Amino acid sequence: MQLPASSGRKGLTPSGLPALPLNRPNASASVPTWASGYMRGGHSPLFRGWNPPVRDPQDEVQQAWWRAAGRANDIIHNSGWVSGAIDQAVANTVGTGLRLSAMPDALALGMTESEASKWARIVEQRFELWSRNPYECDIEGRRTFGQMQAASFRAWFAPGEIVSECAWKPRPGGNYGTKVRLIPAHRLSQRTEFPRLVQGVRMDSDWMPLSYVFWRRQGLSEQEIEVKARDEHGRARIGHVYDGVAGQYRGISPLVPVLQVARQFDQLADATLTAALIKAVFAATVKSTEPTEEILKGLLTPQEQARMQNEGLSAFDCWASMNEGWYKNTTIDLGTKGRFAHLFPGQTLEFHHTKDSGSDYKDQALFLLRELLRCLGLTYESGTGDYTNATYSSVRMATGEIFQITLYRRRNIVAPFCQPHYEAWLEEEIANGDIPFPGGLDEFWARRTAACRCEWRGTPKPQADDLKTAKAHETYRNMGVATDEMIANDLGVDIEDVYRQRARERDMRKEYGLPENGAGVLPDPIADKLVTQKDD
Repeated sequence: MQLPASSGRKGLTPSGLPALPLNRPNASASVPTWASGYMRGGHSPLFRGWNPPVRDPQDEVQQAWWRAAGRANDIIHNSGWVSGAIDQAVANTVGTGLRLSAMPDALALGMTESEASKWARIVEQRFELWSRNPYECDIEGRRTFGQMQAASFRAWFAPGEIVSECAWKPRPGGNYGTKVRLIPAHRLSQRTEFPRLVQGVRMDSDWMPLSYVFWRRQGLSEQEIEVKARDEHGRARIGHVYDGVAGQYRGISPLVPVLQVARQFDQLADATLTAALIKAVFAATVKSTEPTEEILKGLLTPQEQARMQNEGLSAFDCWASMNEGWYKNTTIDLGTKGRFAHLFPGQTLEFHHTKDSGSDYKDQALFLLRELLRCLGLTYESGTGDYTNATYSSVRMATGEIFQITLYRRRNIVAPFCQPHYEAWLEEEIANGDIPFPGGLDEFWARRTAACRCEWRGTPKPQADDLKTAKAHETYRNMGVATDEMIANDLGVDIEDVYRQRARERDMRKEYGLPENGAGVLPDPIADKLVTQKDD
């Protein structure tokens, strides 16, 4: 291809534009050229050797799942800080159990708002009968539904996922066949087969789960079984809950980022304690250029002196034997208080006293604990119970921020565990005719989503000062920017339950001739001022 001829003017390209200078790299230069791109063009010394690959999330999870789950289990079982923090997280998130608040879509179901509200109250009352009876709701007959929520959320911290089965088992004397079976997450197979089986989850072309592959014990052997995710009517058979990103089909422990931190904290505590004990054990030493009989006897304990006399050993032989054993075995006998250090002749021996073995231990320990508790979704004060340097404002701000994590985990971890079992129970109730539904079971299958819409409510946000919180609610309500339902939700109660109970108590007061005990008349400064001016 022939380029167009130059216009003849110096410094111009064939197209007539000014020529740009060419920056030719100097081959002999050893200093790299710095750029303004991301990561300084990769030349920063902090990035040298740091080249992790980018892979699909499913590959990352599959490679690390077993080790992450095992290490997280070990930390939970053996670390008092982690175990206690998880107890606190379970108490904050689940409490005594998330409570069902049915919210059916009245328009989609062809009901009025009043009819939908009455139907929802019937559902909630009937659900209490099932969920509070372990014989009815648990396949093992051990836990209430609230206890199963807590158990599943507690188990989520190690594998990063919750696996359960919507089982069916009628029992003598029971009213329900719907049961919940909690399945340990490690029972879900890790087998992967091209193209649609990933870590025990078989999926369709859109990567929606079709079935799950489990390992089930049969006597002394293990048998692989495959269970469909849903039945022919869309009822869930397997509940699989995890929190992940696009391209991830199994969960991973939320403790993975702090596994190393937990180990470092244990090592720091052990090293600090060992150093303190060593300095306490070696209470005194002796300085001498050569050993003498008296000095050697002073280095022996009463038991060793008795052994020397019984066995006819010299002080030097006994002392040498001690040294040999000492250097062969570095274990320190902490049971012998005030023991002398065993040193060879010519070694310097001097007095020691107990010193602070780690003046910065507290700062280092608190730094590690803060990182650990932050990953668990707790504030430092909540996780440790240490409110020494906390103020009302700091506690209020920290609680408000961290409570959003609690709400997130309720909505995205615990509630998805509860929902399929609630839907299975409601389907059975409608099929048996115990809960009326327009059109019966067939209509329920057609409008399952609208009928099963609900919220799972937990305990309210902790308050540093209940009186100030109540004043804030009162102020917002008087301003007209908050409703009774909003205040009730903030307190963790249902507004209809509150109104129903207040009406019941009002009728009881009338029956017994008791006065009303509602709030008194609030003062109105503006109205009082107008009345005063009128009187004047």
